[in-house]
Amino acid sequence: MPKQRPFQLDDQSLFHESSLLNGEWVPAQSRETFDVEDPGSRQVFASCPVNKVQDVNEFVTNSQAAFLTYRHVNPRQRARMLLEWHRLITNAREDIAKLVTYETGKPLTEARGEIDYALGFAWWFAGEAERIRGSVAIPSVSDRRTFVIKQPIGVAVALVPWNFPVAMIIRKVAAALAAGCSMIVKPSPETPLSVLALADLALRAGFPAGVFNVITTDNDNTPAVSEALCKHPLVRKVTFTGSTAVGRVIARHCSEGLKKVTMELGGNCPFIIFNDGDIDQAVAALMILKWRTAGQACTHANRVYVQSGIYDKFAQKMLEATQEIRVGHGADATTTMGALTTSRGIEKLEKHVANAVSKGGKVLCGGKTSSGLAGYFFEPTIISGMTSSMMTTNEEIFGPLLGLYRFEAEEEVVKAANNTSMGLASYFFTRDVDRTWRLLESLEAGMIGMNTGNSSGAESPFGGIKESGYGKEAGKDVAIEEYLIQKTGTLTVGSISKL
Repeated sequence: MPKQRPFQLDDQSLFHESSLLNGEWVPAQSRETFDVEDPGSRQVFASCPVNKVQDVNEFVTNSQAAFLTYRHVNPRQRARMLLEWHRLITNAREDIAKLVTYETGKPLTEARGEIDYALGFAWWFAGEAERIRGSVAIPSVSDRRTFVIKQPIGVAVALVPWNFPVAMIIRKVAAALAAGCSMIVKPSPETPLSVLALADLALRAGFPAGVFNVITTDNDNTPAVSEALCKHPLVRKVTFTGSTAVGRVIARHCSEGLKKVTMELGGNCPFIIFNDGDIDQAVAALMILKWRTAGQACTHANRVYVQSGIYDKFAQKMLEATQEIRVGHGADATTTMGALTTSRGIEKLEKHVANAVSKGGKVLCGGKTSSGLAGYFFEPTIISGMTSSMMTTNEEIFGPLLGLYRFEAEEEVVKAANNTSMGLASYFFTRDVDRTWRLLESLEAGMIGMNTGNSSGAESPFGGIKESGYGKEAGKDVAIEEYLIQKTGTLTVGSISKL
């Protein structure tokens, strides 16, 4: 029986409940499906194929066949197709935003913002397609010349989470397609529909069938399907965004075939405000960096350190701004914070709040699920008096919980900020130029926001250090290199020494 859809698209043909294989919309071999739920209402409104391990080989072999042709497509033609993809996504912005809202729970304004942010990657990598360069050098032996050429690595696999389904896909897929690779995307079971819409638009943009395949599956089969993709001998590159725990598993799978891997893993990001920092600027940045996507982002502030001289003032301003947030369904135009995407998020938040309170934390606002709402809603929560012994200090929250920590000196807060196995992003606010340089060098993170909460864009490398992963996405040269191999050729020219 068809599911009742709570929304309509301007272009109904963008709504797909099938996987994409070789340009065709296909079911799983088993014909089984799984439900897609609106987290804002808990209403099931779609279903997609439960692909299993036996389905994987057909997707990979098809992608390999497509790669053998696509790798010879001229870089300028790849760039044209990426620009056309960019145009088509821009035109379908409202439809894709609706899909994102009903899959993730985020407000429509945030969904539109995600699409606008993501489009930057399609534009950026359209330019990078023509800028892949090799080199020629004179080595230590004078009558030789050394050549380095760069070629696409082959079939790539993207394993992506549900919190930014459009941004993750475009950032990864655009890089692979610009390099000349084919790609298989396995979306999160929570958010397959927006990914399938993007793949549809890639076909319309002119990318050949099989260059961009999408294999859907449910939560129960995700580990086995992901393992089969990682271990398939024709897969040469895997890009994964998700938790550090799952990242370790993916890395082990890929080690068997020595696959090239990019890992964008969890974060435990510190946000530091010094006495001389601009409090209003810091509050404005933190309002986005903590409450956007209901706190469900690996780059969000996980630990907020405030110097003692402004601690009370900052806490009060943050409380006042937070109390203006309106929690509700993402499709409601008045909503400023939507639902969490899964029930697991609610359970985790309840544990974090209980742990903090049991160890002396004081709840300034929130602390419980939102009453009167059917979906997975949790009130924006601020807890003061946080200490290093609390669960929130050592685990990624991934929800609308803001913990305030008091500190006295720079050396003390740097030590606390770095006291984590993670190293994705760090943020600080200060007017002291000397301190700015010290913190840039001393904070252990792959991305550092200096008097800003925004450190991500198509123009700059995205990625962490330590247990937050390795490899970079976006930025000049580095991101597209993740999808290339280098070959060295040496030529002896005997007549050169005689000239």
